[in-house]
Amino acid sequence: MNAKDHARTPARGSDLVRQIVVLSAVSFMLIAAVIGAGAFGNTAVEDQQGGALDTDGSYLAPAGPAFSIWSVIYLGLIAYAIWQALPRQRSSDRQRAMGWPIALTMVLNGLWLVAARFGTLFLTVVVIVLLLAALGWAFRTAVVTRDPRGGVVDSILIDGVTGLHLGWVTLATVANTAAWLTTVVPPSWENAADAIGVTVLVVVALIGLAIAWRSEWRIAPALALAWGLSWLAVERLTGSPASTPIAVTAVIVAVVVLLPPAVVSGLRLIRPSID
Repeated sequence: MNAKDHARTPARGSDLVRQIVVLSAVSFMLIAAVIGAGAFGNTAVEDQQGGALDTDGSYLAPAGPAFSIWSVIYLGLIAYAIWQALPRQRSSDRQRAMGWPIALTMVLNGLWLVAARFGTLFLTVVVIVLLLAALGWAFRTAVVTRDPRGGVVDSILIDGVTGLHLGWVTLATVANTAAWLTTVVPPSWENAADAIGVTVLVVVALIGLAIAWRSEWRIAPALALAWGLSWLAVERLTGSPASTPIAVTAVIVAVVVLLPPAVVSGLRLIRPSID
């Protein structure tokens, strides 16, 4: 009997429902993403909310190229939705554990775009915090249900994609919250922007390390965090508002967050039994 046989139990009526819900959730997310990108002539996300969500909306917003990671995340979620809908995956115990939380992250992902288009900036903060919590649940579930014998596809489409999503949204939550605060705090706070930004990034480092530790040093969240932090540094050095202290701190935090999982991942390649 192989690993996949161990991971299956008799089919239930809810299994098909779960597969349909995941497909529906990814469809909703993609429709929201297309509208959010301005494909139908409406305002793109970065130009909504008075430009607060653009790269110059706060001291903690990354440069534009950072957002290309969404293409990877969306492609991964689409691939996951198709893969989990296959008959062989219907009665998979891991799919039963992962399907619902991943579907929730897709719905909240789409709802954030709806909030950005039709709601308020504060509402986008509320939704992205809920998305971050859902991703934390999904990724933790992925870690505890992980079977080293599950195969490459399982590892990439569940652990990898969910981890990237979590890592990126961790930083996006910081940027989104900073954008909102920039619109409501007194202008005099800008005098302390460097100190506040550096302090927030230190907290991001602690959060990134906590995610890595709680996930047994999985690298995907750290990759997404380091990617976003690197582009945050670029924007603060070359864009507006400029801040060398925040840029330097962002680079340091990117290294601090990425190095431990990278080392452990390298050791796993050499000694797979470490998993």
